Parts: sequence; structure tokens; C-alpha cells
Amino acid sequence: MKRNWMKFVAVGALAAGLVFGQVNHRHHKMMQSLNLTDVQKQQAKTIFQQSRQSVQPVAQELKQNREALASAVKANDTAAIEKLSATQGQLRGRMMAARAEAMAKVYQILTPEQRAKAEQMRQTVKSRMAQRHNGVG
Repeated sequence: MKRNWMKFVAVGALAAGLVFGQVNHRHHKMMQSLNLTDVQKQQAKTIFQQSRQSVQPVAQELKQNREALASAVKANDTAAIEKLSATQGQLRGRMMAARAEAMAKVYQILTPEQRAKAEQMRQTVKSRMAQRHNGVG
């Protein structure tokens, strides 16, 4: 059990790092695919920078919580594990909300054609995720 928790904590930390690293790549790819104008690119860049700055304290809190959770796992402190896991979920929720709010702001600067393309891209990703979940592909 203890070994599984350590794996869980390690994978969670790695995944969080990858998510933060991939966000910029996804934004760049999205901007290219939607063929944004230079003005739209700058607006989107500003939105994402502001979002990143606003969640920096939450990201730091998330990191500290992961470290505390890892310590609780090592100590087999089930009460702390429960509490820290719940906090981890709340912090991740705040990060997700901030990303969604940034994407909503970017969506507002898109033309109707770009919005249609963005929806098409979203459906493609959704379909690929469903295929992976079902073991296809």
C-alpha cells in the first residue's frame, strides 16, 4: 500500500510538471491551427501570461502540498493523507478554473470561423481521448 502511494505521489508530481510545460506548447499549436492574426496572438499571449501570473501562488501551494503528501505517505499518516489529498483536489480545481477562464477570454477574441475551427479541434481531441480510453488506437 505504501509503495502504491509513493508511486501515486511521484506520478502526480511528474504529471503536474508536464502539464505546466505542455500548456505553452498547446497554446502555440492552437494559435497556429486557428490562424490567429498578429493582434489576436498578442492578445492571447497577454491573457495566458496574466493567467500564469495569477496562478503562481496556487502552483506554489500545490507544490508544497505534494511535498507534504509525500511526507505523510512515508509516515503512513492516513489522516494527513486524506486531508492533503482533499486539498490537492481543491488546488488542482483552482488551477483548472484559471486555465478555463483564460481559454474563455481567448475564445472571445476569435472570429466566428475561428470559433468553429476551435470547436472542431476540441471534438477531434475528445474523440481521440475516447478512443484511448476504450483501448482503440
